[in-house]
Amino acid sequence: MKLAQALGANALADKDPLPPHLREQLLARDPLFVASHWLLAGAAMVGVIVALATVRPWGARVPRRLLLAITGTLGVFMIARSIGVLGFGFVGDVLLLTGVRPPPVEHASLARDLARWDLLLWSPFFLLWGVCWATAGWRLGRASRVAPVRRCESSTR
Repeated sequence: MKLAQALGANALADKDPLPPHLREQLLARDPLFVASHWLLAGAAMVGVIVALATVRPWGARVPRRLLLAITGTLGVFMIARSIGVLGFGFVGDVLLLTGVRPPPVEHASLARDLARWDLLLWSPFFLLWGVCWATAGWRLGRASRVAPVRRCESSTR
């Protein structure tokens, strides 16, 4: 999505949980936001490579501790974001939508709309993503503790 937005698409750009002044900059394609989308698209591509390194044979050349640190950190970060530890997430959205935590007066309607989108789309997405990263790290850690299996090469006849 960030790559599409960096290239000019507005896919879900109006649903990003941002304060109104930042949303306006995002929708106006402010150079800072375009640059940040290119950086995030690049980070996603690096993430794909890291994810593949946890399951592909060529990933054995990457230090396991580094891969474990990256997958664990990303898993914790994504799950914390989905729960609401980082401001947005299930807890914060429910508190806002039930009125326990009042939205900012200057943009209450927008805050409720974004909380609904976050509750139904972004938070579940980050939870799933975080669980996938944590699972990849867990499997990698388990595989690292098991001695590698040596294959017997069959000779040609």
